[in-house]
Amino acid sequence: MSPSNRVLPLRLAEFRYPTEHPRHGAAGVVYGYVVRSPHGCLLFDTGIGPPHPEIDAYYAPRRVPLDRALRDQGLGLDDVTAVANSHLHFDHCGGNARFPGLPIYVQRREREAARAPNYTVREWVDFPGADYRVVEGDVEIGDGIRLLDTRGHTPGHQSLSVPTESGLTVLAGHAIFSAAEYRGRAVPESSTDEDRRSAERLRALDPARVYFSHDDDVYDRAPSRGR
Repeated sequence: MSPSNRVLPLRLAEFRYPTEHPRHGAAGVVYGYVVRSPHGCLLFDTGIGPPHPEIDAYYAPRRVPLDRALRDQGLGLDDVTAVANSHLHFDHCGGNARFPGLPIYVQRREREAARAPNYTVREWVDFPGADYRVVEGDVEIGDGIRLLDTRGHTPGHQSLSVPTESGLTVLAGHAIFSAAEYRGRAVPESSTDEDRRSAERLRALDPARVYFSHDDDVYDRAPSRGR
């Protein structure tokens, strides 16, 4: 375990929820995160991929290129040593193809689900040089950093726990939609048994800080310092 791990947020896109979505008309955001450890930089989620007629028509995304988002944190694409996807929906795996040859950690159930029609943008998942490291359940991938099975939003959703100097940090992904939901101040976006179990297991970790894929807000046990 390394307390020198650091989590760096990357704001990768803004978009509009389409008419068919329960949040239709509202603005949304997409975040990825870099976990800097003594042994490299793990990128957790890669945002929305290049222009795509259907996605652009439905979501009108304003993308922040990964290069620029990383540069804003003093990093470049070459600094990334591994990738992990919370899940393989289009807004979480769209930049995977920027990293041919690098290990990409994904749950087995998610890799299988992504082969179904209309689940994702297949060319953003399956690309020349893709090196998926398929895992099952909770797995430590170095420096105390753990992939956590938080199925619910998708069959193979995973979150990430990171020990840091200020305490345990959790990257919830889409297992919990927002900081307000985490605090119990918003109705859960989904309330299946799997969703509830995954959310409760993250809360049971009693993390010092929690980041989310689609929320600018951050949960802190101490008063929020913002991003």
